Amino acid sequence: MIGTEHEYSINDRSFNPLPISDLLIKRLNGRVEHEIDFGDVRLSKELQKHVLELVPPPGESIAALEGLLYDGVRRLYSCFGEHRFLGLGMHPLLTLDQTSFWEHDEAEYYHLYDRLFNIKQHGWLNIQALQINISYSGGDMLVEMFNRLRALLPYLIAVSAASPFVEGRCTGYMDNRLLFYMENQREIPEICNGVIPERIRSVRDYVMINRGIYRKLQQQGADLLCREWVNSRGIIVRFKRRCIEVKAIDEQECIRSDMSIAAFINALLRSDISLEEDEESLREMMYLAIRTGTSEMIPELQRLYREAERCASPEERAYLPLIGERIDNGSLAEVLVGMYRHSGSMSALLECAERALRTNRPMLTRW
Repeated sequence: MIGTEHEYSINDRSFNPLPISDLLIKRLNGRVEHEIDFGDVRLSKELQKHVLELVPPPGESIAALEGLLYDGVRRLYSCFGEHRFLGLGMHPLLTLDQTSFWEHDEAEYYHLYDRLFNIKQHGWLNIQALQINISYSGGDMLVEMFNRLRALLPYLIAVSAASPFVEGRCTGYMDNRLLFYMENQREIPEICNGVIPERIRSVRDYVMINRGIYRKLQQQGADLLCREWVNSRGIIVRFKRRCIEVKAIDEQECIRSDMSIAAFINALLRSDISLEEDEESLREMMYLAIRTGTSEMIPELQRLYREAERCASPEERAYLPLIGERIDNGSLAEVLVGMYRHSGSMSALLECAERALRTNRPMLTRW
């Protein structure tokens, strides 16, 4: 079983972010709630009020998930036609004065986070992730999947990089979301651990890591946050859902691109290809991916792509060519930067990104 979570910014016609997620939910539901039924998916708030999240029920078929989610995107446009929506790992234009955090139900968690870490920063208020949840059937499978996903993280970050702009500026990094994310809880660094989690030998190893995080939080009077989801590394275990959650991936420009990454991960989990496991080496590769996207990792990524093709199901294989395109011709971030340098127009770039989401057609142009 696989489940996904997709985060989209709410914008006016000129792509100014609008912190109105509560108002949109109230319009549909008659009152403000943190999550509501929305056709065959769920529509959820996020911490940042300019973002809404679409969550489908977990399923076996990636193609079926794509259909449900794209129906959800079309429903967003049908219900809120005066607004425009964007994927991407960060809102390219947002300044921190343009948004705020959710102040309704569950706001007590956010107020506590704010006391500990000051959430009025890009690493909290301007990040949009594609979360992929992969089920496991027992402890041995959990450990094996966790360690394999851990070793794949730098490559997944390279392929999915989609946040090259901050406050309208091209920073020179392809994944600014992770740069901000890995620093957003620096007062208690154990929570994020620099994104790359430790290798585990047993379920108990992971439980002890979480208990160490809880002790740090309790020392700060933050017992309320002592939940399995507080672990903010690039991969975490959700015992209550019986799944491993991949958190390090930037939201892409459209559902088709998201599903291609899910297919790539699924196929590689069946592989027995050898991968680097040293934490420091993985961290160095991750920083390379953050800086350059795919451009400095093409041979390694091509090796993984061939292995994914070999191990993919027929359905997954239909999604993999987009991953091949990202490897050979650049991650979405590299495509965005190329378009911007060619045209000099952020407005034109955002028009293309919005159209990709609305039509479910990936952005492939590389200038």
